[in-house]
Amino acid sequence: MNPFSASFRIRSYGDRALLLSWEERIDYDVNRAVQSLFHILESNPFPGYLYSIPAYCTLTVVFNHRKTNGYAVEQHLLALHGSEKTKSCADTWRTLRIPVCYDSAFAPDIQDVAQQKGISVEEVIQLHTSMAYRVFMLGFLPGFPYMGRLPEGLYIARKDTPRLKVPAGSVGLAGWQTGIYPSASPGGWQLIGQTPWRIVSPEKEVPFLFQPGDQVQFFSITPGQFADMQVHR
Repeated sequence: MNPFSASFRIRSYGDRALLLSWEERIDYDVNRAVQSLFHILESNPFPGYLYSIPAYCTLTVVFNHRKTNGYAVEQHLLALHGSEKTKSCADTWRTLRIPVCYDSAFAPDIQDVAQQKGISVEEVIQLHTSMAYRVFMLGFLPGFPYMGRLPEGLYIARKDTPRLKVPAGSVGLAGWQTGIYPSASPGGWQLIGQTPWRIVSPEKEVPFLFQPGDQVQFFSITPGQFADMQVHR
Protein backbone atom coordinates (compact mmCIF):
# COMPACT_ATOMS: atom_id res chain seq x y z
CA MET A 1 0.00 0.00 0.00
CA ASN A 2 1.18 3.51 -0.82
CA PRO A 3 0.78 5.35 2.51
CA PHE A 4 0.32 8.68 0.78
CA SER A 5 -2.64 7.53 -1.29
CA ALA A 6 -4.33 5.81 1.66
CA SER A 7 -7.83 7.16 2.12
CA PHE A 8 -9.25 8.16 5.47
CA ARG A 9 -12.60 9.18 6.87
CA ILE A 10 -13.14 12.48 8.69
CA ARG A 11 -15.85 13.00 11.26
CA SER A 12 -16.61 15.51 13.98
CA TYR A 13 -15.30 14.67 17.42
CA GLY A 14 -17.33 17.14 19.43
CA ASP A 15 -17.36 20.81 18.48
CA ARG A 16 -13.60 21.30 18.89
CA ALA A 17 -11.98 18.34 17.15
CA LEU A 18 -12.00 16.15 14.07
CA LEU A 19 -11.19 12.44 14.04
CA LEU A 20 -9.38 11.08 10.97
CA SER A 21 -9.64 7.29 10.61
CA TRP A 22 -7.64 5.02 8.31
CA GLU A 23 -8.04 1.26 7.91
CA GLU A 24 -8.43 -0.22 11.38
CA ARG A 25 -5.35 -2.42 11.85
CA ILE A 26 -1.85 -2.27 13.30
CA ASP A 27 0.18 -1.81 10.15
CA TYR A 28 3.38 0.04 9.21
CA ASP A 29 1.94 1.69 6.11
CA VAL A 30 -1.27 2.77 7.82
CA ASN A 31 0.67 4.21 10.75
CA ARG A 32 3.13 5.86 8.38
CA ALA A 33 0.23 7.66 6.71
CA VAL A 34 -1.00 8.84 10.11
CA GLN A 35 2.46 9.98 11.17
CA SER A 36 3.13 11.77 7.88
CA LEU A 37 0.00 13.87 8.14
CA PHE A 38 0.65 14.52 11.85
CA HIS A 39 4.16 15.85 11.21
CA ILE A 40 3.24 18.01 8.24
CA LEU A 41 0.30 19.45 10.19
CA GLU A 42 2.67 20.36 13.03
CA SER A 43 4.81 22.24 10.51
CA ASN A 44 1.86 23.75 8.60
CA PRO A 45 -0.85 24.51 11.14
CA PHE A 46 -4.10 26.27 10.30
CA PRO A 47 -5.36 29.35 12.22
CA GLY A 48 -6.77 28.06 15.50
CA TYR A 49 -4.80 24.80 15.52
CA LEU A 50 -4.15 23.57 19.10
CA TYR A 51 -2.69 20.06 18.88
CA SER A 52 -3.20 16.62 17.36
CA ILE A 53 -2.94 13.10 18.73
CA PRO A 54 -1.63 10.33 16.44
CA ALA A 55 -2.54 6.72 17.22
CA TYR A 56 -2.31 3.39 15.36
CA CYS A 57 -4.74 4.29 12.61
CA THR A 58 -6.33 7.57 13.71
CA LEU A 59 -5.39 11.21 14.08
CA THR A 60 -7.37 13.47 16.40
CA VAL A 61 -7.05 17.15 15.47
CA VAL A 62 -8.08 19.68 18.13
CA PHE A 63 -8.81 23.31 17.29
CA ASN A 64 -9.99 26.56 18.84
CA HIS A 65 -13.64 26.75 17.82
CA ARG A 66 -13.61 30.53 18.27
CA LYS A 67 -11.03 30.91 15.49
CA THR A 68 -12.10 28.28 12.98
CA ASN A 69 -14.65 25.55 12.30
CA GLY A 70 -14.72 21.90 11.36
CA TYR A 71 -15.30 22.50 7.64
CA ALA A 72 -12.30 24.85 7.32
CA VAL A 73 -10.10 22.40 9.24
CA GLU A 74 -11.23 19.52 7.02
CA GLN A 75 -10.32 21.44 3.88
CA HIS A 76 -6.87 22.25 5.29
CA LEU A 77 -6.24 18.59 6.14
CA LEU A 78 -7.33 17.37 2.72
CA ALA A 79 -5.00 19.88 1.06
CA LEU A 80 -2.08 18.76 3.22
CA HIS A 81 -2.80 15.10 2.52
CA GLY A 82 -2.45 15.70 -1.19
CA SER A 83 0.69 17.81 -0.97
CA GLU A 84 4.27 16.86 -1.81
CA LYS A 85 5.31 18.15 1.63
CA THR A 86 3.65 15.15 3.27
CA LYS A 87 5.78 12.77 1.22
CA SER A 88 9.00 14.67 1.91
CA CYS A 89 8.70 14.40 5.71
CA ALA A 90 7.87 10.68 5.80
CA ASP A 91 11.34 9.33 6.54
CA THR A 92 12.78 11.99 8.85
CA TRP A 93 12.07 10.25 12.15
CA ARG A 94 14.71 9.28 14.66
CA THR A 95 16.29 5.94 15.44
CA LEU A 96 17.02 5.38 19.14
CA ARG A 97 19.17 2.62 20.68
CA ILE A 98 17.85 1.60 24.11
CA PRO A 99 19.83 -0.50 26.64
CA VAL A 100 17.96 -3.35 28.31
CA CYS A 101 19.08 -5.77 31.02
CA TYR A 102 17.49 -9.15 30.37
CA ASP A 103 18.92 -10.76 33.52
CA SER A 104 16.27 -12.69 35.47
CA ALA A 105 16.45 -10.15 38.33
CA PHE A 106 15.09 -7.55 35.89
CA ALA A 107 12.95 -9.91 33.80
CA PRO A 108 10.46 -11.86 35.95
CA ASP A 109 8.62 -13.35 32.96
CA ILE A 110 11.45 -14.13 30.57
CA GLN A 111 11.64 -17.80 31.59
CA ASP A 112 7.87 -18.22 31.15
CA VAL A 113 8.00 -16.52 27.76
CA ALA A 114 10.81 -18.84 26.66
CA GLN A 115 8.91 -21.92 27.83
CA GLN A 116 5.65 -20.84 26.20
CA LYS A 117 7.41 -20.18 22.90
CA GLY A 118 9.53 -23.33 23.07
CA ILE A 119 12.83 -21.48 22.82
CA SER A 120 15.70 -20.58 25.16
CA VAL A 121 16.04 -17.36 27.13
CA GLU A 122 19.00 -16.49 24.92
CA GLU A 123 16.79 -16.85 21.85
CA VAL A 124 14.16 -14.57 23.41
CA ILE A 125 16.86 -11.92 23.87
CA GLN A 126 18.25 -12.47 20.38
CA LEU A 127 14.82 -12.10 18.81
CA HIS A 128 13.91 -9.01 20.82
CA THR A 129 17.15 -7.24 19.89
CA SER A 130 17.15 -8.41 16.25
CA MET A 131 15.17 -5.56 14.74
CA ALA A 132 14.07 -1.95 15.10
CA TYR A 133 10.50 -1.23 16.20
CA ARG A 134 8.24 1.62 15.21
CA VAL A 135 6.68 3.69 17.99
CA PHE A 136 3.08 3.50 16.81
CA MET A 137 1.70 5.74 19.55
CA LEU A 138 2.05 6.90 23.16
CA GLY A 139 -0.64 6.02 25.67
CA PHE A 140 -1.85 4.09 28.73
CA LEU A 141 0.65 6.04 30.89
CA PRO A 142 2.19 9.39 29.91
CA GLY A 143 5.09 8.54 27.60
CA PHE A 144 4.37 4.80 27.32
CA PRO A 145 5.51 3.73 23.81
CA TYR A 146 3.50 1.09 21.96
CA MET A 147 6.04 -0.45 19.58
CA GLY A 148 5.94 -3.19 16.99
CA ARG A 149 5.64 -5.43 15.30
CA LEU A 150 7.41 -8.21 17.18
CA PRO A 151 9.11 -11.08 15.35
CA GLU A 152 6.80 -14.06 14.79
CA GLY A 153 8.55 -16.05 17.53
CA LEU A 154 7.72 -13.54 20.27
CA TYR A 155 3.97 -13.11 19.82
CA ILE A 156 2.45 -13.74 23.27
CA ALA A 157 -0.72 -12.87 25.15
CA ARG A 158 -0.81 -10.58 28.16
CA LYS A 159 -0.70 -12.17 31.61
CA ASP A 160 -4.00 -13.58 32.86
CA THR A 161 -3.61 -11.66 36.12
CA PRO A 162 -1.95 -8.23 35.92
CA ARG A 163 0.67 -7.25 38.47
CA LEU A 164 -0.29 -4.60 40.99
CA LYS A 165 3.05 -2.84 40.51
CA VAL A 166 5.44 -2.96 37.57
CA PRO A 167 8.79 -1.15 38.09
CA ALA A 168 9.55 1.91 35.99
CA GLY A 169 11.66 1.05 32.95
CA SER A 170 10.28 -2.48 32.64
CA VAL A 171 10.23 -3.80 29.08
CA GLY A 172 7.25 -5.96 28.23
CA LEU A 173 5.57 -7.97 25.49
CA ALA A 174 1.86 -8.13 24.67
CA GLY A 175 0.45 -9.54 21.47
CA TRP A 176 2.51 -8.23 18.55
CA GLN A 177 3.88 -5.32 20.55
CA THR A 178 6.65 -4.40 22.94
CA GLY A 179 6.63 -1.44 25.31
CA ILE A 180 8.38 0.25 28.23
CA TYR A 181 6.67 1.30 31.46
CA PRO A 182 7.72 4.93 32.07
CA SER A 183 6.66 4.84 35.72
CA ALA A 184 5.69 2.27 38.32
CA SER A 185 2.12 1.13 37.78
CA PRO A 186 -0.13 -1.91 37.57
CA GLY A 187 0.28 -3.81 34.32
CA GLY A 188 -0.27 -7.10 32.56
CA TRP A 189 2.47 -7.21 29.94
CA GLN A 190 5.02 -10.05 29.99
CA LEU A 191 8.17 -8.51 31.52
CA ILE A 192 11.40 -9.61 29.81
CA GLY A 193 13.84 -6.88 30.87
CA GLN A 194 14.38 -3.39 32.19
CA THR A 195 16.10 -0.26 30.91
CA PRO A 196 18.04 2.09 33.22
CA TRP A 197 17.07 5.07 31.09
CA ARG A 198 14.38 7.51 32.13
CA ILE A 199 11.42 7.39 29.75
CA VAL A 200 9.77 10.52 31.14
CA SER A 201 11.62 13.61 32.45
CA PRO A 202 8.99 16.16 33.58
CA GLU A 203 11.62 18.87 34.09
CA LYS A 204 12.55 18.90 30.39
CA GLU A 205 10.87 21.00 27.72
CA VAL A 206 10.13 17.76 25.83
CA PRO A 207 9.39 15.36 28.70
CA PHE A 208 8.98 12.11 26.75
CA LEU A 209 11.98 10.14 25.49
CA PHE A 210 9.96 8.69 22.62
CA GLN A 211 7.78 10.33 20.00
CA PRO A 212 5.34 8.61 17.62
CA GLY A 213 7.18 7.52 14.49
CA ASP A 214 10.52 6.88 16.21
CA GLN A 215 12.40 3.68 15.41
CA VAL A 216 13.72 1.85 18.49
CA GLN A 217 16.52 -0.72 18.58
CA PHE A 218 17.15 -2.54 21.86
CA PHE A 219 20.58 -3.84 22.91
CA SER A 220 21.48 -6.12 25.80
CA ILE A 221 23.47 -4.96 28.86
CA THR A 222 24.71 -6.68 32.01
CA PRO A 223 23.45 -5.98 35.56
CA GLY A 224 26.71 -4.14 36.22
CA GLN A 225 26.19 -1.91 33.20
CA PHE A 226 22.61 -1.32 34.30
CA ALA A 227 23.77 -0.07 37.70
CA ASP A 228 26.39 2.18 36.13
CA MET A 229 23.94 3.67 33.64
CA GLN A 230 21.36 4.18 36.35
CA VAL A 231 23.82 6.17 38.48
CA HIS A 232 24.96 8.36 35.58
CA ARG A 233 21.72 8.81 33.68
